[in-house]
Amino acid sequence: MPLIILTGLPTSGKSHRATQLQTYLAERIASSNPPSPYRLHLISDETQSVSRTVYDLDPSSLPAHVRSANASEKDARASIYAAVKRVLSPKDIVILDGMNYIKGWRYQLHCEAKNLATPSVILQIGCPVDKAREINEERLRTEGGVEGYSTGNWDNLVFRYEEPNPMTRWDSPLFTVIWDDDEEQARRVYEQIWDSAAGEGAKKKVIPNKSTVQRDKDPGGDYLYVLEKETQDIVKRILEKQNEAGEGGTVRLPKVNGGDDGGKELVLELPGRKLGLAQLQRYRRAFVGLNRGGIGLEGVGKLAAGRLRESFVGYLNDAFEKDG
Repeated sequence: MPLIILTGLPTSGKSHRATQLQTYLAERIASSNPPSPYRLHLISDETQSVSRTVYDLDPSSLPAHVRSANASEKDARASIYAAVKRVLSPKDIVILDGMNYIKGWRYQLHCEAKNLATPSVILQIGCPVDKAREINEERLRTEGGVEGYSTGNWDNLVFRYEEPNPMTRWDSPLFTVIWDDDEEQARRVYEQIWDSAAGEGAKKKVIPNKSTVQRDKDPGGDYLYVLEKETQDIVKRILEKQNEAGEGGTVRLPKVNGGDDGGKELVLELPGRKLGLAQLQRYRRAFVGLNRGGIGLEGVGKLAAGRLRESFVGYLNDAFEKDG
């Protein structure tokens, strides 16, 4: 069953829609004939006792070194990630309520779902910035009501928000509910999500690939250094071997750089065009950005060099297939 990741601006109505979606899915599960085997979970900052203050990186209230470390937000994401991982399975529908505003964070969640052979979907709550700001200001004026964000924090979160892109695999399929959609319209969208979860859309088998391998402890070396070193080596070897393989051919790469890998190789399917250094470096930089580790998952462990190479080759295979 899928991981349903909500995303949207702060104070755009995400928690309201998450509760609404939970109610709808619970009704569908209860009314299924034959009885549905699926379990339903809602995970949010509130369920994990995460305060909104952990997201406060307002430059006017925090020094640069505190904002750069961003420890409180990373710890919060690690807690949420662990909660998702505990319950996510092919028989569990997990609704993850929150801004989920970092594309690298959504990519990591997508990989976790895919590693379990279960799909992930994105539900974006569409809301104009001015309307979301108005809601936040109203909450700040109302004592004892729903907690609002400080003005500086709210502005900073909106500035940092990375819109989901349905052209990328980790942000698709993408469903959208507008902040002022009535319940009837919202339920039509939830029906589409249900079809993706338990209907015809759920029949497509999700196959884990090399880019979704689990993280391991790296026994030696700095993680970022190893990440850069191994991806640079893969790029170098592709450039050396692609002329021999030909366009659309296959390049075999060692799983371990300069070591005894027992003959194990990684297979890269080249696209139907010659790859230049600049293009490969763009792919490499995108992969490094997604796996740099600054998304709250440091406690999960680090990828060993061999798995980093597997992951990068898997990422390239996915990218070449998508780009044609």
